Amino acid sequence: MSVLVVRGAVAVIDGDGGVHTGDVVSVDGRIVDTAAPAGATVVDASGCVITPGLVNAHHHLLQTAFRTLSGTRGIPMREWLPTMAAAYTAAGVDPELTGLAARAGLAEALLSGVTTVADHHLTWPSGADTVGMARAAAAASGELGTRLAFVRGAARDDPQEAALSAEAIVRALLPDVHGGVSADGMLQVAVGPAGVHSDPRETFALLGEVARAHGLRRRTQANEVVDVEIALDRYGIRPLDLLEEWGWLAPDVTLAHLCDVTADEIARIAASGVSATHAPGCDVPMGWGIAPVRRLLDAGIAVGLGTSGGGSNDAGHLLADARLAMQVSALVGPQLPASDVLSLATTGSADGLGRPELGRLTPGSAADLCLWDVSGVADAGVADAVSGLLWASPGRRPRTVVVGGRIVVDEGRLLTADEHEIVARLFERVGR
Repeated sequence: MSVLVVRGAVAVIDGDGGVHTGDVVSVDGRIVDTAAPAGATVVDASGCVITPGLVNAHHHLLQTAFRTLSGTRGIPMREWLPTMAAAYTAAGVDPELTGLAARAGLAEALLSGVTTVADHHLTWPSGADTVGMARAAAAASGELGTRLAFVRGAARDDPQEAALSAEAIVRALLPDVHGGVSADGMLQVAVGPAGVHSDPRETFALLGEVARAHGLRRRTQANEVVDVEIALDRYGIRPLDLLEEWGWLAPDVTLAHLCDVTADEIARIAASGVSATHAPGCDVPMGWGIAPVRRLLDAGIAVGLGTSGGGSNDAGHLLADARLAMQVSALVGPQLPASDVLSLATTGSADGLGRPELGRLTPGSAADLCLWDVSGVADAGVADAVSGLLWASPGRRPRTVVVGGRIVVDEGRLLTADEHEIVARLFERVGR
């Protein structure tokens, strides 16, 4: 039996709206509400706020290898997409690059308190070893000790090829598993076209068939500026009209971005049971819009938080993006309080993945948690340590990160791999 006790925190945020003090006890990777048995490993959390492990609900890990590229900042998405595509072609996307970028992006995630990452992988060169690419991302996650939700996406791919690849990836990564999640909960597989701006009805239909056959979640991107413009120009209707017509407004679907949505569309999303993902760290600096999160939440929609990829955000620090989400919320409605935004990054993101055991520190939930040191000068004068976690020093590293009851970051240092080696290997591969 493996027992871990985290003791002495300033505050414990359980992810279900509760804030308290006291021990957090993990037995065999699960949170329990009993006293710690003898022989437990004790972690001193003095001076720290404890949160559930953050859940990054929308990332493109491959883009970790393509940050701050010339010509990719503050431009319309219709220009950004081909610029990024040219960079992928020049670098040669293969299993090696996929794995190296995933290692870097997932290491960055752990070192910023993220214990689960949803990787919407959209770049699949024709004839590529797609199963090898998926295996490489999963191997990186397994090495580092983080949870991965790998999304076999599509972006102008041949629909039949995309569906056959998705089927092969599911069988390779999760053989004989229905529901899309490994027995230990460390690996999940989902499917999702990039959006109606890039993928035809057939791609949505065929990937939807793979999802139904294996019980997978479905994910796509909707209602960014270019998405709306192309849908109106190409089909004469808005993206959500198409998604509803194509069977993609349903409880197993999560929609990322949703910057441009009407009151009627919000009501339809809520009625369908679709969940949403907010990605302000991508959408705001690129000028693509701000999702009306308060209105989505008030309509009863589960909303998560994602960073999107390095090609538009440049960082994978979800806590920093939580602060941004809090700040910009006042531009499209009432300002969101820190507690609500922290819920986006934990329970909201987890629920969008269909993973109610994540993003919480309640009995039976996975023992994924972070210790955030709030005793330093960056938090001096802070009256509310929970609010200060977002308002003050948003780029902080967690002191300790635990995934499934296992310590993977301690004293701000990655224990499962050499951070500098990860960086060096990626730079060597991309020639920078």
